[in-house]
Amino acid sequence: MPYTHDVPRAGGAATDPSAGPATGAATGAPVGISVAAPAYNEADNIAAAVTEWRDYLESHPAVGAWEIVVCDDGSTDATRAILTDLQRRCPELVVVGFDRNRGAGAAIAAAIAATRLDWVVLLDSDGQFPIANLDRFLTRLQAGDGTAFSGARIHKADALAYRWGSAASGAVSNLLHRTRYRDFNSIFKVVRGPLLRALPLESGGMNCSTEITARVAEVGHAWVEIPIEHRERGGGSRGWRFWRGARDRALFVGYLGYRRWLLRRGVLRAPDAPSAEEVR
Repeated sequence: MPYTHDVPRAGGAATDPSAGPATGAATGAPVGISVAAPAYNEADNIAAAVTEWRDYLESHPAVGAWEIVVCDDGSTDATRAILTDLQRRCPELVVVGFDRNRGAGAAIAAAIAATRLDWVVLLDSDGQFPIANLDRFLTRLQAGDGTAFSGARIHKADALAYRWGSAASGAVSNLLHRTRYRDFNSIFKVVRGPLLRALPLESGGMNCSTEITARVAEVGHAWVEIPIEHRERGGGSRGWRFWRGARDRALFVGYLGYRRWLLRRGVLRAPDAPSAEEVR
């Protein structure tokens, strides 16, 4: 049982060429931001990550109400204790979680479900995605330029084998879904809260980012891709093994593709989700 501590042109490549280097303050009405992130045995990184997110959100003029929701995925190290301590200094931090490890997919789904604001920013707790990347997105949110934005990693800081695996699964996913996204598997996403919270997410492991990309496209929303920075892990090690992860990724991509085929044939119906007009 969980505990609580107090995609523009459908099927097309939506990379935004106008999104240049991060600039200063965005203009327009401030937007409400919920950060949602999973954490599993991230004692080496979680304090720095949450502090970075808090400092950014509380100081950025384009951000109005904000919150940080972290799901502790049954960590066996000090992650949960560190998060509990951080709550004393950051009342906007909400901690949910599991008594046993259930996988990143279950953790990100639980974090998303606990959010409440207009926009949800998806992040990892390992420090690889600087929240300052959000500078590139905020003016687009304020302008109403879309309902789902995804960060396209221009230079991935992962080891070569992981980069190859991500590129291969992304290429296959694009083929199966008839899309042309540059970074199908990026976890850095900014999505309208009502849309994201309505998605029926099933992945249990590290395939949650791939599933979210597919599910949003499945219900008729196109992603806008914006280039982002990606950096090496802040510390610790990955919570999954490469070959097992590669096998699971291949199986899951195949499942999503088969599901997409059934939807196109009318054997399955797309899940109900808010339209673009309803979530703007």
